[in-house]
Amino acid sequence: MTSGPTGTQAGKIVLPLALGQFIASFAATNMNVAISTIAGDIGTTVIGIQTTITLFALVMASLMIPGSKLTDIWGRKTCFVAGLAVYGTGALLASLAQGLGLMIVGYSLLEGLGSALMIPPIYILITVTFADLDVRAKYFGVVSGAGGLGAAAGPLIGGLVTTSISWRAAFLLQVVVVAWIVVLARRISDPPRTGARPSFDVPGAVLSALGLFFVVFGILQTGTYGWLASRKDFSVAGVVLIPAGGLSPVWLFIGIGVVVLAGFLFHIRAREKAGGDPLVPIRLFGNRTSNLGLVTQHIQWLVLQGSFFVISVFLQQVRGFNAIETGLLLLPATIGILLSSGTAERLARKHSQRRLIRAGFVLTLAGMALLLAFGSEDSGVLAYAPGLFLLGAGVGIMLTASVNLVQSSWPEQDQGEISGISRSVSNLGSSVGTALAGSVLVGAAHPGGAPFALALATLGFIALLGLVVAVLIPRADAAGPRPG
Repeated sequence: MTSGPTGTQAGKIVLPLALGQFIASFAATNMNVAISTIAGDIGTTVIGIQTTITLFALVMASLMIPGSKLTDIWGRKTCFVAGLAVYGTGALLASLAQGLGLMIVGYSLLEGLGSALMIPPIYILITVTFADLDVRAKYFGVVSGAGGLGAAAGPLIGGLVTTSISWRAAFLLQVVVVAWIVVLARRISDPPRTGARPSFDVPGAVLSALGLFFVVFGILQTGTYGWLASRKDFSVAGVVLIPAGGLSPVWLFIGIGVVVLAGFLFHIRAREKAGGDPLVPIRLFGNRTSNLGLVTQHIQWLVLQGSFFVISVFLQQVRGFNAIETGLLLLPATIGILLSSGTAERLARKHSQRRLIRAGFVLTLAGMALLLAFGSEDSGVLAYAPGLFLLGAGVGIMLTASVNLVQSSWPEQDQGEISGISRSVSNLGSSVGTALAGSVLVGAAHPGGAPFALALATLGFIALLGLVVAVLIPRADAAGPRPG
């Protein structure tokens, strides 16, 4: 494999990939600023829309590993374009929704499935096209930055479109952008895969998807039942299984998910020993550097999406901001992500990925501390800007470094599987972040004041754990010969 195309040719390959990542991340946050508007328009509740948003990220996380395996069977470019087609169909249906049912089908299911198909090829194509680590870091920076920018710009663009036209127009805008990406994708050159095509591990795909689903579904239920003692009766078919005051059924769902995931690991080990093609090789879970990098990816997206959800709900329900005002106030985070992602190549030449991940967590923690210190119910709008900027800058630095660390830990033949695991872990973080933050806010009668501070402080504590994990990344293996 050569160092890869340069200049205009590289741009033709990277542009549609970056736009694909942008639109998937945009979809995860643009609804946050229009939660109340959408809920009122289609006759549901804020909890209903929160569930829809969380299910979107959950479907992506659940199906990302099977989606990545299909890139080895169907081809990377084919999966990318197919994912765009499914995603665009979902966005169109969501724009026509008159009730929660069609919104879930279009937004949560089809857009989530489309994202699971199109996102793994993005990172695989960058890895196999650009062999030089510095050049790869540059384009990982472009793609990861596009993802972070989409997440950060989602509230602003969604707010502008919702306020000036309607929330339905925001979905139609996604349809137009997806159609444009499909046209641009014709320029993508997909390097041929060496070796025979693997078979698709259907039982493994089912087990991995169900396990991830139950874990995050359980976390989502914390908004209804709480974490420890159940706030209300838990019933199935009219039969009370857990009365109010008993152990929260959250742990029942999480326990089912853990058992199913354990069964998934047992299945792929047995399939591998039998000489079959497992959904993912068991060896991909044996690299310490890669594993720690995956944990940092999970935490980054958890903190980013969770913080954006908390702040968006706080601004709309406590401060009374409309969609566009909420989006504009979050603009400093967008700027922070954009600036830090744009320096990815330069930073990668001077510092190890390990050092960049640690620095990113430090900046993120500083930003969250400033938000807790100055972001009260009676603060001026400028009081939020420093904290949001540092939060965005810190996440922007980490997104690129963590992806580069994980993907570069494996040879080309493993890129399909590790990309799926990487993207699944990241999107699982997005889903858990929204569910975790929402469980604190939705469970409170008044989402401002103490509940807001508690939700943000919880996310800050998780970010601190992320910093600890980053410190544990081995110095010698931190993706590059630079000092760590």
